[in-house]
Amino acid sequence: MNEATNDQAGGVPRAAGDGSYDVVAVGAGAAGLNAALLLGRARRRVAVIDAGEPRNAPAAHMHGFLSRDGLPPATLLELGRAEIARYGAGLVRGRVEHIDPGFHVRLDGGPVLAARRILVATGLRDELPDIPGVRERWGKDVLHCPYCHGFEVRDRPLAVLGTGPGAVHQALLLRGWSDDVAFFAHTLDLAAEDRERLEARGLRIVEGRIEHLVADGDGLRGVALADGRTVPRAAAFLFPRLVPNDGLLTRLGCEKDGGWVVTDRTGRTSVAGVWAAGNVVDPRAQVVTAAGMGSAAAFAINNDLLEEDVAGAVARRRAATAGGGVR
Repeated sequence: MNEATNDQAGGVPRAAGDGSYDVVAVGAGAAGLNAALLLGRARRRVAVIDAGEPRNAPAAHMHGFLSRDGLPPATLLELGRAEIARYGAGLVRGRVEHIDPGFHVRLDGGPVLAARRILVATGLRDELPDIPGVRERWGKDVLHCPYCHGFEVRDRPLAVLGTGPGAVHQALLLRGWSDDVAFFAHTLDLAAEDRERLEARGLRIVEGRIEHLVADGDGLRGVALADGRTVPRAAAFLFPRLVPNDGLLTRLGCEKDGGWVVTDRTGRTSVAGVWAAGNVVDPRAQVVTAAGMGSAAAFAINNDLLEEDVAGAVARRRAATAGGGVR
């Protein structure tokens, strides 16, 4: 069942009398919530759709967010939901099935919300390699982002799994956090130049296909290879395949380039009235970056609504003047 909350707060109604909103934000992560915060403070009628599936849920803590470093991701979202409630933004629990022309947002098994503008902040999903142990340890000691988690595993024996072309750069980068970084080639065909760069940086290259990860109790202990060897490691990094959750944007007809929806610096897409922010359009965005993207989109959306409001007011005034209603 979909659950709507925050019918009214701060004297600002959550929806207009006809049940419509100025903005519906699809996605209740850092981008969607920060956009709702600014739009609520601008006294816009905002609804945020929360499917309850944050990408960083497996992680115990997030890092690199000034004043929030080390905070559990779930706590950030809890704080964000409380903050937008103070400004009348409504939180709707559910999943968007479709956005019809005219921006009628249809929830799976729930209501239809009408909006003047749409912000899509549905993030992305990490497609993990089919290596036993990876999924079980993901977000704990099998990691992706050195900037997010490198400091926590500094000076420890680290592994980089060669599961994709981004692995080489990841390994070179991680050398800044530890002197003991082993690159597991796995099925990756290393170019001679990449091999030279890794070795020059002081990384150990381990040949052979990875069989599984070895965990003891609640910690990673090593990487087991198909030839029977096990290389002790305390944490592993890999570069997952990053897949944007952009089905709504694609069905709306938003232009894409290289597999990702194209936006301007404010998050405006090629479809009038539709913005996008966060990982759904930028795979490199950290939590703090996504929040900033939501903020930028909110500014632009409010200005766009303002122009429409002013144009409507001018048209009504002219009509009234022509009819003799204004002297």
